[in-house]
Amino acid sequence: MAIVIDMPKLSDTMEEGVIAKWNVKEGDKVSSGDIIAEVETDKATMDVEVFDAGTILKIVAKEGDAVPLGGIMAVIGDEGEDISDLLADQGGSDSEEKAPAKSDSKESKDSKDEDFDPLFGDLEKKEKAESSDASSESQDDSDDRVKASPLARKMAEERGISLSKIDGSGPNGRIVKKDVETFKESAPAASAPTFDTPTASREDQDIKITQMRKTIAKRLAESKFTNPHFYETIDIDMKRAIETRKALNEISEVKISFNDFVVKAAAMALRKHPDINSSWLGDIIRKHGNVHVAVAVAVDEGLLTPVIRHTDQKGLAQISAETKELAGKARNKELQPQDWEGSTFTVSNLGMFGIEEFTAIINPPNACILAVGSIRDVPVVENGAVVPGKRMKVTLSSDHRVVDGAKAAEFLQTFRGYLENPATMLL
Repeated sequence: MAIVIDMPKLSDTMEEGVIAKWNVKEGDKVSSGDIIAEVETDKATMDVEVFDAGTILKIVAKEGDAVPLGGIMAVIGDEGEDISDLLADQGGSDSEEKAPAKSDSKESKDSKDEDFDPLFGDLEKKEKAESSDASSESQDDSDDRVKASPLARKMAEERGISLSKIDGSGPNGRIVKKDVETFKESAPAASAPTFDTPTASREDQDIKITQMRKTIAKRLAESKFTNPHFYETIDIDMKRAIETRKALNEISEVKISFNDFVVKAAAMALRKHPDINSSWLGDIIRKHGNVHVAVAVAVDEGLLTPVIRHTDQKGLAQISAETKELAGKARNKELQPQDWEGSTFTVSNLGMFGIEEFTAIINPPNACILAVGSIRDVPVVENGAVVPGKRMKVTLSSDHRVVDGAKAAEFLQTFRGYLENPATMLL
């Protein structure tokens, strides 16, 4: 009996998946547990396995196709089994054959596609209704007798080109869009020199949106326009943190970064300020018992936020090692659901790119996110004298439904205290 393979739910926020790769082809035999395809979700590329043995009778979704949850991917069953009724019920029948052209007056599909333009619309379908107008607007009487699509006529009119000068490449010598685009009028007789500045024409590029990008756009738009954000910025003296990091890296087997200091300080401050370590859940505010800090990692398709669990209970070296491991998984699309779920707070650091200060959009369901800027060389006043200083700005974005301004300010004060006196984080 034939069995339909549906698109499974491979992540908590997944609404559809894109077929990245098929590992089988029609006619192949599969066993329970075989990995038949790789699917790109909003978070990572994951494997799809079958739970029944049989023969791949039909691959419905091609590589690159987006399939909604529960949508049909393929059909397996007994070799030679008739699945036409099943495909019809699933809306996946092969009704792709087109009727042949009825007469020479009908143009080929290719020329229709070529004459479609997103600005002007499908003028080909309106040819009868607009042919008289297009003729009256042509440059001379000879253009009335030239065979040309409405779009080609309009483009020629806008460019001041007579259709009688263009050779048509369409059926029966008909002039289509590309003929107008590629037409070059013969140079006129030599006259006064012109001094037009040559310009290079470059084509626009349309990039297909990935599942990850779709989800980022949806979630952040919901966060920005649903959660009432407010922002508080504080300037931190990083002189002692720099000295402490240098000393630790001389003895540590794992290189510790400034971001590790930030994550550790944030985790310890969250333990003292549970209001910041909270989530808005509609009818309740949940103050999380554990501190799980997500660290934003930039990848080609956008931003991922793998989670360091029980961050407040881990040392700088362990935080550093886990951050590097998770960042590598994120860039290689190897993250699993347990790697990105369950965060209670997020840190986004753009300091390595020279960004001095920015605001970040809250990563739901977190109530807050910390945006970290670069360490700056600035003059500061110490004991009445101007001396060189090392400063770093951080901005806390907070959901005002959960956190009030004073609570956010208290958290930032505690956070700054840890970074300006890093020895307190090592106790």
